[in-house]
Amino acid sequence: MPNRPEIEIAGRRIGADQPPYVICELSGNHNGSLDRALQMLDAAADTGCDAIKIQTYTADTITMDVDRPEFTIHGGLWDGRTLYELYQEAQTPFEWHAALFERARARGVTLFSSPFDETAVDLLADLGAPAYKIASFEAVDLPLIRYAAAKGKPLIISTGMANLAEIRTARDTALEAGAAGVVLLHCVSSYPATFADANVRTVTDMAARFDCPIGLSDHTPGTAASVAAVAMGASVIEKHFTLARADGGPDAAFSLEPAEFRALVDDTKAAWASLGKAHYDVLGSERGNLLFRRSLYVSADVKAGELLSRDNVRSIRPGNGLPPACLDEVLGRAASRDLQRGEPLAWDMLA
Repeated sequence: MPNRPEIEIAGRRIGADQPPYVICELSGNHNGSLDRALQMLDAAADTGCDAIKIQTYTADTITMDVDRPEFTIHGGLWDGRTLYELYQEAQTPFEWHAALFERARARGVTLFSSPFDETAVDLLADLGAPAYKIASFEAVDLPLIRYAAAKGKPLIISTGMANLAEIRTARDTALEAGAAGVVLLHCVSSYPATFADANVRTVTDMAARFDCPIGLSDHTPGTAASVAAVAMGASVIEKHFTLARADGGPDAAFSLEPAEFRALVDDTKAAWASLGKAHYDVLGSERGNLLFRRSLYVSADVKAGELLSRDNVRSIRPGNGLPPACLDEVLGRAASRDLQRGEPLAWDMLA
């Protein structure tokens, strides 16, 4: 795989030659409680993730309280709810942010957020956010991308529902406006997403098309799609998190619990480590087992001058005798001396 440019977030390098950068998305699963949000942050930090992400909006900055059909969700996890109701429940209030950033600093974990308007960008800038995440639904909001990029931090842009032209425009807009690098995340904006729709091969295709790190924002169940994406070259994995799905919450149904998220971190890092490089030489860890490959051994006592045959020569383990490929050259040759059953066969044993 060709090298791709790296970016850096809070001192952590992100790119194809680095272990995957795993982002734990808290989203709205705090269920309206700052105490629970802080507990989630602590539990997320304990999973070993590389970063924790929240979302910065209010119901009024992301939508309007309007009684029109298009403001009501039809189908899926949030069927029948209005956008305003959903975002009122899911919002992480602006006044919580300072406490969350302070807790993240105390825990030594990177925290950043998805801003949904300019006031959110300003709040996050004041709190020292080291990056900004642009959600899939906002990937076409070029004024928002420009405003966030102008802060001079990296932007991570999810690409759910965006076509190639929209993705390229979003990336170019961010870089032209001053972003310190861009990461593009393949994303299926379905909640939850099915494995059939995951299409993680898109990660490889995006890497060939865009000169920046590529990752996956994963809404499928479990960890399989994320691991597959790392195998396809994903440099970043983002996944939603909850303390317990049974506690409910806007995103709980497609979020991982702490033990599951720890498994996600471990599995994606192990998947990356296992990729290694193509090679066909004996590894140091294998060398001791060369002894146990097959080779030719005397399988029955043979008198000097007696011909070797399949009755007295076999290919068996261990590997101290002639290679099995020499069997046809050995058969029909006379023994140069008496041979004992169990001896490894060597050329000087043949007349």
